[in-house]
Amino acid sequence: MKTTLAAVSATLALAVCAAAQSTPPPPSSGLEVRFCPEAVARTYPLDSTRGVQSLLLQNALVVNHGAPVKLESIEIALMRGTDALDSRLISGPALDVAAKNGAALQASGALEAFSFQFCSGRLLNGAKLADDLVLETGEALLIMQQPFSWSGERDAVRVSARSLRGEETVTGRAAIPIDGTSSKTRFRFPLKSGTWLVAAGASFHTTHRWAVPEEFALDIVQLGPNQRSYRTDGAAHVDFFAYGAEVVAAADGTVAQVITGGKEHPPMLRRPGESIDDYYARIGAQQSENLKGGPSGVIGDGVVIDHGNGEYSLYAHLKPGSVTVRAGQAVKSGATIGRLGSSGNSTEAHLHFQVGDKPSALECAGIVPTFVGLEIANSDGPRPLQSGDLVVVP
Repeated sequence: MKTTLAAVSATLALAVCAAAQSTPPPPSSGLEVRFCPEAVARTYPLDSTRGVQSLLLQNALVVNHGAPVKLESIEIALMRGTDALDSRLISGPALDVAAKNGAALQASGALEAFSFQFCSGRLLNGAKLADDLVLETGEALLIMQQPFSWSGERDAVRVSARSLRGEETVTGRAAIPIDGTSSKTRFRFPLKSGTWLVAAGASFHTTHRWAVPEEFALDIVQLGPNQRSYRTDGAAHVDFFAYGAEVVAAADGTVAQVITGGKEHPPMLRRPGESIDDYYARIGAQQSENLKGGPSGVIGDGVVIDHGNGEYSLYAHLKPGSVTVRAGQAVKSGATIGRLGSSGNSTEAHLHFQVGDKPSALECAGIVPTFVGLEIANSDGPRPLQSGDLVVVP
């Protein structure tokens, strides 16, 4: 879904985080490091030909379980075996800014409003975020959205925290594996034949990558002869070339959930002469209202399909009343499940497609989809989709 980098970096348009994994008990007097998502950190290719990978560490939390300490530094390292091949040290003013930003978010209620970005309360688990580098007992500091890129092999992300309690050094460390695989399910494109624009994918310069559930999602539109996604001035949904297109199941599966009751708000294109700041403010205000509407306010009308292997595809922002399947129904790849619309948290008619690890539109962490049977216009060869790609579907 189209969103803007506004509140908490992108208004975090969809869903929540991965389910908790089995972890050792926290230390009784030291520092604990937690992650969200909790299970793995997933990568996405920046350049498949050159073997360049990317990773976004969404959330790392350092919690103090003992007497007060002063946090000195946090190191994030990409590991290969026991070797730290890439590392980033956050200390001094940068660490102080992270503390103040986290505390301000918590005080504003944003962590609750956007709880899907923080594993539905599991990340903090009642901890208070400190507004400085002194962590009282039970207080924590949150590090968000740390991007990395590299070539070669990396197998884990390790986060190490160092603090002082008087003259005593108190440390904490934890790691999660890096997962560079894509889905076991092989997906066709979720729209019928034609040429489609991936307006937003998993690239860092568009909004999806910065939100846990939709990190590897696609926003798909269609361009007309005028090289725009709409006719005339785009004031009505029917002006958009993609509006009403058949949305199809991207792989065999069973319908896990159908979301209905979504509303289509008027398209929200940037107005002539409108500053980018004013445009984002206008969209942000509408998105805040959408988020209050729960699943249908965010997703609009939508469908979730279970493909086995713990993989579920979501088709969001469908035209209200167009869904043609029901929960529990078996569907075949290519079968029509609804019509492309602009319901829910959407600025214009488009299909939001994502793959997640839970059978719910609002409780998942993103999985990289494996696509087959499509052509990327002007590409040097098969590769994962990037924002801005034109996809040709036979």
